[in-house]
Amino acid sequence: MTATSSTAFYRVATALVIGFIVLPLAIIIWSSFFANKILSFPPQGYTLDWYVRAWSRDEFRDGLFLSLQTALFASVGSLLLGVPASYALARFKFRGRDVVTNILLAPMVVPGIVGGAAIYIFYIDIELLTDIQVAGAAPGLYLAHLLVALPWTIRLTTAALIGFNASLSEAAASLGASAATIFFRIVLPVIRPAIIASALFAFVASFIDLEKSLFLVGPGRTTLQIAIVNYLEWNLDSTIAAVATVQIAIIATLLLITSRYARLSRAF
Repeated sequence: MTATSSTAFYRVATALVIGFIVLPLAIIIWSSFFANKILSFPPQGYTLDWYVRAWSRDEFRDGLFLSLQTALFASVGSLLLGVPASYALARFKFRGRDVVTNILLAPMVVPGIVGGAAIYIFYIDIELLTDIQVAGAAPGLYLAHLLVALPWTIRLTTAALIGFNASLSEAAASLGASAATIFFRIVLPVIRPAIIASALFAFVASFIDLEKSLFLVGPGRTTLQIAIVNYLEWNLDSTIAAVATVQIAIIATLLLITSRYARLSRAF
């Protein structure tokens, strides 16, 4: 295979992969404007009524707000816990470090439905022992989503810290800089892209979570993902496409804002 044909092959393969990823999203966005009463092809016309209908339904509006609140809590909480934990895992050697790392990353590999059921049973045990309601309450949902988000922060921040040049910290320490000064003035600026990427992926992981939320939402409270599933049980129109388009717009906006302040490619 010549160099020209090899380049052409890779370009075609890349275009096919990108098309495979982007095409379903484009179809969802396109179908959100269909005027058809039942979602079908070809479109009979175009309208914005489905967006108005989605916003007028309490389950979608309230679900969106709850999902945003939960994802924001999970993102901030994962940074507050994950960055110090990553620093300790990457910079210090202690007995059981690999075990701690595997435990912190376990939520990424455990199936969501299994994790949700385990958390629910754990919450029930807490309620039996303390008479404090956790399952079905907002704090229980927030903590579960923090568990979803934390592994992303641990993974990305630890990777950035492992690649950090330790001689910079040693030089600062030899000049009399304290540990806090070294972290905030030297380490933190270097790993900032990884921290921003961690916050983004933690937010998205929480925002799109369905399995754990199914077990933990309380009466009268539902996340956006659960509202979508409940609506699809009895309806098949472009309302869902409109809701999905809003989710795509939110995530795309976050990606653009994040890339404005940090190059995501530097975080991996």
